[in-house]
Amino acid sequence: MILDAARRSLANLFAPETRGVFWKVLGLTVLALIVVWFGLRESFVAFVWPWLQGAVMPDLPQWAGWLTFVFGIAASLGLALGLVLLLAPVTAVIAGFFLDDVAEVIEKRDYPADPPGTALPLGPAIAGSLKFLGIVILGNLFALLLLFIPGVNLVAFFLVNGYLLGREFFEFAAMRHRTPAEARLFRAKHASTVLIAGLLVAAFLAIPVVNLMTPLFAAGLMVHLHKALSRRDPDVSLRQG
Repeated sequence: MILDAARRSLANLFAPETRGVFWKVLGLTVLALIVVWFGLRESFVAFVWPWLQGAVMPDLPQWAGWLTFVFGIAASLGLALGLVLLLAPVTAVIAGFFLDDVAEVIEKRDYPADPPGTALPLGPAIAGSLKFLGIVILGNLFALLLLFIPGVNLVAFFLVNGYLLGREFFEFAAMRHRTPAEARLFRAKHASTVLIAGLLVAAFLAIPVVNLMTPLFAAGLMVHLHKALSRRDPDVSLRQG
């Protein structure tokens, strides 16, 4: 069921109906990441680097001046790592404004006999995206704390992002047909299935360049998964479109 949903979602990435949404999400995601990069860099230059120069470097002997270069390299790597950790929340928030378009295309094309889904109002959608942004950042900061524990860091990345992205995108798909409370209940009832699907999303996220399509892939995957689970387990009520 999960693999079939993933296969259909991958095919949807290249469908003519979703091409316009893809270019919108891709362009805005790249722009947002550029803004985030410069924001991190300027924050480091304005606050962290002066502190290092004042608190550490004056005490260095002359022969250790090369450490300035090492600090610069370490700072660059740290900024790059910060950008990687922010990739998940940035892409999710950007794509959140367009995912209903993708879901609507999939539902009309692949499930024409089902009641159409209903998009969330703009206000609750923005509030939910911002709340999710904070949760994902905190989750990835926790994963960052485990970075230097061999073997644990990679596992933490997949588990944190698998859980959070799986939850976010599944509830998005479910809330097109259910109330928010019903969507959360349905997701909790199938938590293990949603987590496994979320791990596929996290694996997709880990592939450079390809990961810019993560929100579109995740949205399609969870729309198909929600449809499959609803057919298999129809005891939780559906909001009629």
